[in-house]
Amino acid sequence: MTTGSRVLALGHHQPATVLTNDELAAMVDTSDAWIRSRVGIRTRHVAGPEESVDDMAATAAGKALAHSGLAPADIDLVLVATCTAVDRSPNTAARVAARLGLASPAVMDLNVVCAGFTHALATADHAIRAGSASRALVIGVEKFTDVADWTDRSTCVLVGDGAGAAVVTAAEEPGIGPVVWGSVPEMGNAVRIEGTPSRFSQEGQAVYRWATTQLPPIARRVCERAGVAPEDLAGVVLHQANLRIIEPVARKLGAVNAVIARDVVESGNTSAASIPLALSKLVERGEVSSGAPILLFGFGGNLSYAGQVIRCP
Repeated sequence: MTTGSRVLALGHHQPATVLTNDELAAMVDTSDAWIRSRVGIRTRHVAGPEESVDDMAATAAGKALAHSGLAPADIDLVLVATCTAVDRSPNTAARVAARLGLASPAVMDLNVVCAGFTHALATADHAIRAGSASRALVIGVEKFTDVADWTDRSTCVLVGDGAGAAVVTAAEEPGIGPVVWGSVPEMGNAVRIEGTPSRFSQEGQAVYRWATTQLPPIARRVCERAGVAPEDLAGVVLHQANLRIIEPVARKLGAVNAVIARDVVESGNTSAASIPLALSKLVERGEVSSGAPILLFGFGGNLSYAGQVIRCP
């Protein structure tokens, strides 16, 4: 019998092409100074026409699987968080399973936009606790530049592409804390990817006000449920939407001893990919010790949110 689950290993992937603020300024009425002052972004990675959502997902998942020491046949659940997959069926999770040569896993995609990865991680934890899975691949992936409106300087400067993945296994000592999740239905239209072709738009100021005022007490509740004081956190990985949200939220939370993920500076907003991408880089650089508590918190479209404290792999 197990009492929980833990993150065993991580992996990430970003396209090789990097789009700088100065290059964006040649495409739309903006500037490097304007972008950095408002959202903190300097660069973002852009996938080419030949690099699909499932390509990026499989690459990141393959790295996580290799780092875990498990065989493909050991994985019995694949969860992919994405809102930019083009095809409805087969879903991205099924395509990843086929590419990696997995045996017979359950395969599901979740669309909770920017909070997708933390929802998927909670779902994997619940499945393992219930005994319906033992080893899962949890992936966040987006080709967000596919849905960008490159004429809208308020949104096109934000987006980037990439993927991050985690291998989650059963554990006698829980390494993934209880999730706190929910939504704000009256703000459901604050972030939109609508139309044909689909285009990303948002009420940026409304999201900013909500995140900087309402998110800190919810994040504190996540810590309380995990039995971890904010000052004892070793890392904080929020959805990488905007540096002007990340830094004040971490400060209001009281995470005074934590390494704060700021991957948004080099990667932009990669929606469901942003948390696993930033987390994988944090761990790869050795900035958080194995076993130390890290707060993950996603928020965005719907307006959905989900967070949990995990132990660093």
